[in-house]
Amino acid sequence: MAESVTSNIREPQPTPAKESRFSELAIAELEEIASHYPERKAACLPGLWIAQREYDGYLPPAAIQEVADRLGLSYSEVEGVATFYTMYNLRKRGRHHLEVCTCLTCAVKGAYDVVHKLEKELGVHVGGTTADGEFTLSEAECLDFCGAATVMQVGDKYFTQLTPDNVKQVIDELRNSPDYTPAKLADSIVKVLVPGASATGGGSYSAEDLKNPAGPML
Repeated sequence: MAESVTSNIREPQPTPAKESRFSELAIAELEEIASHYPERKAACLPGLWIAQREYDGYLPPAAIQEVADRLGLSYSEVEGVATFYTMYNLRKRGRHHLEVCTCLTCAVKGAYDVVHKLEKELGVHVGGTTADGEFTLSEAECLDFCGAATVMQVGDKYFTQLTPDNVKQVIDELRNSPDYTPAKLADSIVKVLVPGASATGGGSYSAEDLKNPAGPML
């Protein structure tokens, strides 16, 4: 008799419990964004950014379900979008998500030396989160700031020209900072998507900060 393979077949997952964490502001932002498209489905990406902000920096199943409900889509449609893009967090990250670029230019400039130094300082490997929930360490694809390699994105801020000698100073700075979190990154992106919203600031930055010229990120 042939060996059964049914144990490898995934059973359908139950529908997530419904939650409603979108604030009145978040609902208004989603409706404003959706009004600029011929179909509400087109607002799925912005809706996920709003959800990632409202759900504290990541997208549990309930967040995906809320976006689906508010846009009139199925859970599977929204889940397919959320799982396709690495910019959405499907699991909770540390308060600061350290994403070190290890593409060609940064790699040549010593990105992996920076990664190994971070692993030693934080006591975790790439993909891990520190026991205190403060940091998650990841590798990133090109962050489009090759002239300042090695580059690390932390929320809505780029740290540049990193080396094993100066990266500990960055970690110490972040431990004492309430800014540059996954939720504030999501907020900064939402503010760009809503016409005129960035005039009052967004994410980790005030309106005055945003008047100053900067690189890809302040």
